[in-house]
Amino acid sequence: MMASLVTNLQSGLNLLAIDPVAFSFLGIEIRWYGIIIALGMFLAVELILKEIERKGFDSDQVMDMIMWAIPIGFIGARLYYVIFEWDYYRENLAEIIAIWQGGIAIYGGVIAGALTAIIYAKRHGMKVSFLADVIMPYLLLAQGIGRWGNFVNQEAHGGPVSEGFLQETLHLPDFIVDQMFINGQYYHPTFLYESVWNILGVGLLLFLRHRDKTLKLGETGLLYLIWYGTGRFFIEGLRTDSLYLGPFRVSQALSLVLVVIGLALFIYRRTKQPDLTYYSDYNYLTKRRAQVKGEQ
Repeated sequence: MMASLVTNLQSGLNLLAIDPVAFSFLGIEIRWYGIIIALGMFLAVELILKEIERKGFDSDQVMDMIMWAIPIGFIGARLYYVIFEWDYYRENLAEIIAIWQGGIAIYGGVIAGALTAIIYAKRHGMKVSFLADVIMPYLLLAQGIGRWGNFVNQEAHGGPVSEGFLQETLHLPDFIVDQMFINGQYYHPTFLYESVWNILGVGLLLFLRHRDKTLKLGETGLLYLIWYGTGRFFIEGLRTDSLYLGPFRVSQALSLVLVVIGLALFIYRRTKQPDLTYYSDYNYLTKRRAQVKGEQ
């Protein structure tokens, strides 16, 4: 009787899980995963364009760049995931395009999107370091929002924990605790850890970026590498769905590399390039003055 009661209780908790399908339209399932990611991207793009305009630059040109970077970034995110899960996908080739079911890697998207933006910027005479400073805080915001898509899909979680740990130690609301009950077991809400870390990072980067004569051009972008890489390194160690290359967690190794690169470049630029313009001083007028001076 007790076993039956426990089984019924577990079944009831599973029914409380959020339906990953938000609604259907013309027979097509629209999933919360895609809606949440789209919301994060839309908000990030709006904030990027507002900052570009505040600095006096052409937001239409940046929008053109974004329209290339976003789809290529999605392709990169999916390919990154598929490559490191090739043992599965080579037997299920039709599922490679099933991105709506989840299975994208943010690092793949960031790498592909960044390369696209760099190429576009160089071809159109846009300053890469300035664009990185504008984009990266809002990319971090989109990442923080997007992790809630993992929450709905009950993925990107950590190892097993007790219900008491979630309720009494972390003091999480019931809707998160219920969603972390998966197949009869509670799990670390690593999606939440990363989301909170990212949102805190957004606040820090924006505070430092807008503080007068604090960060120089390119340094907000470098701080993104350091902040996100540090958090992802530790959080990735808790996850149960990491992509591996041999014995190494790919995202954990890449996070460490990004932190080292970010720190090294930050220190090098501060010591070897002391005349770099501060972000707070950089705008369209300073760019034009520099161009005119260079032409004289």
